[in-house]
Formats: sequence, C-alpha cells, structure tokens
Amino acid sequence: MIPTGTRFGLADRKDLQGLSGRQALEKMLAGELPAPPICEVMNFILHSVGDGEACFMGTPGFSHYNPLGMVHGGWSATILDSALGCAVHTTLAAGEGYTTLEFKVNIVRPVFETSGTLICEGKVTHRGKRIATSEATLKDAAGKLLAHGVETCMIFPAGEA
Repeated sequence: MIPTGTRFGLADRKDLQGLSGRQALEKMLAGELPAPPICEVMNFILHSVGDGEACFMGTPGFSHYNPLGMVHGGWSATILDSALGCAVHTTLAAGEGYTTLEFKVNIVRPVFETSGTLICEGKVTHRGKRIATSEATLKDAAGKLLAHGVETCMIFPAGEA
C-alpha cells in the first residue's frame, strides 16, 4: 500500500519556507519531503491533493485490532483526521499554520484487516481568515461508507505556533 522507498520523518522548517500548504503537500507526494511518521505506523499515505481537498489511502492490519477482534476505531479516526487537516492545509498561504480546534467522527461500520485498501477523502466546507471547517468520508474499494467526520481548525501566522 505504501509505495516502496517512501521516506518517513519530519520536514525541516527551512525546506517549508516560502511554500503554500498545497505546495508542501505536493512536495510530500513527489517524495521531495518525507511523509509523517504516523503514516508508517498506521499504514496509510497521502494519495492526492487539490484546492481544499486531500485524499489518503490505507490498509489496516492485524496490528491495528482492538480486543473485540476488529480494527480499533482510532485507526479510522486517525486517517479521517489526516484527510480533514490536510484538506485545510491545502488552503494555507506561505507563512500560515493551523491547528485542530474540534474533531468529530461517526463510525458506521466495523473495519477488519480483510476490508482491504480504504479511501479517505477530505474537503474544506468553509475557509475564513481564522477558522476553517472540513468534512471527510472513509470508504472501502466498493464505495461502502465506513466512517465520516468533521473538523474545525484555527488558522494563524506560522510564527505563532
């Protein structure tokens, strides 16, 4: 699922200077910036970005199971949070940052390692000067909805982080 040779780590701040949020994510897609370590642990990866949109793909495994014999809801929440946040990230100008203020998830079906590769698509529903909201869905390859979520983010000058 994760492309062979994917580099994981944190981008150096100097490599991000002057880049819009979308440009930074596009460099990550091109392998010019590392993918975040959480992607390796959770076995999902950024797949595509657009204006106000971000798509992740992931394959949960046995290591993500909870005691009930299914993938822990935290896996679905984490990939949703990634798509929700990165959708907002695509709207950032150079020098802007963001943080999540509120995050809500609805898990409507259980996920198993046999669920295969899942698709998580996020999109911005509102982008103001200081507040942005986004929504995302998590579906299986057949398009069956497994979970959905919404997020509210605060936008700020990156120096305030």
